[in-house]
Amino acid sequence: MSVIPPLHRPLQQFFRSGPMPCPYLVGRVERKLFTRLVGPQAGEVNSALSRAGFRRSHDIVYRPVCPGCNSCVPVRVPVASFTPNRTNRRILRANADLMLDVVPAASTPEQFELFALYQDARHNDSDMNRMTPGDFASMVDEGRVNTFMAETRDTAGRLRGAMLVDRLEDGYSAVYSFYDPDEPRRSLGTHLILAMIERCRQEGLPFLYLGYWIKGSPKMEYKANFQPLEALGRDGWTPLEI
Repeated sequence: MSVIPPLHRPLQQFFRSGPMPCPYLVGRVERKLFTRLVGPQAGEVNSALSRAGFRRSHDIVYRPVCPGCNSCVPVRVPVASFTPNRTNRRILRANADLMLDVVPAASTPEQFELFALYQDARHNDSDMNRMTPGDFASMVDEGRVNTFMAETRDTAGRLRGAMLVDRLEDGYSAVYSFYDPDEPRRSLGTHLILAMIERCRQEGLPFLYLGYWIKGSPKMEYKANFQPLEALGRDGWTPLEI
């Protein structure tokens, strides 16, 4: 009689960051619970922690554990029940000339040029606006776990928007997106999300994870436009109540 030994996996170590000023709500203090994605189980860990409300940046997955504040609400789009509203349909029509393509997660000078334009126009007071090409390459390359870059291009082949995306067990996670800031009427950021929702639908994936929604934060409130939207709370994933 043979005995098959049980599988042993290394324990996932978690850490808590020190206090930092909150980048989204004035006067608040931010702290994070985080761990690193390493080893052959990195993709499985990323999927499990995404379902638990964590977010990836580089090779770190984190979740806010801020004292006295729970404003950061993990949200995801349930693809099967999502229906574009009137505004979303207008945005789809305005960008009907754009094509979505999926490319390997490897930074390019073209991507960095667009990223730098976006940061300078939308987030010129942030640390990301000071990123060098090497910093950008690290953001794209580090911690890749079933990761790709989704690009939108116009009929002339010009890059108009890009989204770094993780493939999870139950959907896609929108890690970070950037786009041409010079045509606000196109709403290119919203278009990228709509395009990824449609890609999820085509591939039979149930969810698109969008990170955190923060009521009262102009940088994050836009996510509530994708209805229905699910939020993670004490009772699990339930419809977001605004």
